[in-house]
Amino acid sequence: MGIFGRKREAKPSGRHAAPEVVDRSGSDDAEEIEPQLSETPDGPFDVADAPEDGIPRIDLGSVKVPVPDGSQVQVEMDPDSGGVRAVHVVTEQGQITVSGYAAPRSGGLWKDVSTELTEQLRADGAKVSVGMGEWGLELSAIVGDVALRFVGVDGPRWMLRGVIAGPQSQASEAPGVLREIVRHTVIDRGDAPMPVRTPLTITLPDAVAQHIAEQQQG
Repeated sequence: MGIFGRKREAKPSGRHAAPEVVDRSGSDDAEEIEPQLSETPDGPFDVADAPEDGIPRIDLGSVKVPVPDGSQVQVEMDPDSGGVRAVHVVTEQGQITVSGYAAPRSGGLWKDVSTELTEQLRADGAKVSVGMGEWGLELSAIVGDVALRFVGVDGPRWMLRGVIAGPQSQASEAPGVLREIVRHTVIDRGDAPMPVRTPLTITLPDAVAQHIAEQQQG
């Protein structure tokens, strides 16, 4: 990929490989994969193991997300609560959203979430394919003219979910961009007890929060 200005070695084989998602149209496809905590040495990283690699990231509190050259950051506010609903990194290949959730120590939350997500997408009329990627299960979906790719990573008491939504014309390049951002994301779950599936709180950098506040006042 090289979107962060550093070259990666040749594509690995085995469980670190990132093959194309294959179509498995059965309803039990996601249940065939045994969940396991990520042991990928090159990310995403728990804050305790985060490297000092100099990669620019936007600090959102619970997640520190890489911002590739040429991309833009968009903040989605919740009009009811006034809080932050999501933060998106917009690239040429599509809009990327990375979210953290509280998870059990044993892992396996992404398996359950991906199964539910697959069922929900298919119920909404989307064409969904399920396959294996760099961290395990990946979902690919077509909704109208939009191509979606979902990845999930089970970490120590957290689960990270990443999704890219973009035009079908960019569908071949989009998964690689998503994986690169997920790979370099840092997760800071905190030590407080939380129910499983609780979204990790997003906080905006002071400069961004001030800019949004000024826009809302204007």
